[in-house]
Amino acid sequence: MATSFHTGAVLYVKNLMLVKAFYERVLSLKLEQVADDHVVLASPTFQLVILKVPDHIASSIEIETPPKRRTETPIKLAFEVPSISTARAIAHQHGGELFPPEREWIFQGYRVCDGLDPEGNIVQFRQS
Repeated sequence: MATSFHTGAVLYVKNLMLVKAFYERVLSLKLEQVADDHVVLASPTFQLVILKVPDHIASSIEIETPPKRRTETPIKLAFEVPSISTARAIAHQHGGELFPPEREWIFQGYRVCDGLDPEGNIVQFRQS
């Protein structure tokens, strides 16, 4: 049974399982649903739907290793985490990265750090 939906996001990706593992581990989200073309991850108040880009579109998308920052999108997801340093280590283990501690800053009472998921999508992490 799905968790109660409060807020969420939908993310289109080329490598469904790689990106699933990144968000599932870094954010400690619960796996709610898996299909060939999508995955649903959730917490009690948030749902992340990860959709696989259709093959005819995916063939034109190049994902570099390490991922190159995707700056062409106007959206940046932001998530609260218990520890930026722990999120940094887990992100690295799952194909992403958080920028180094010297690039952290304070915003609205949170310690904040941007990073990249395994496909180069810019993600912000906030620690209270």
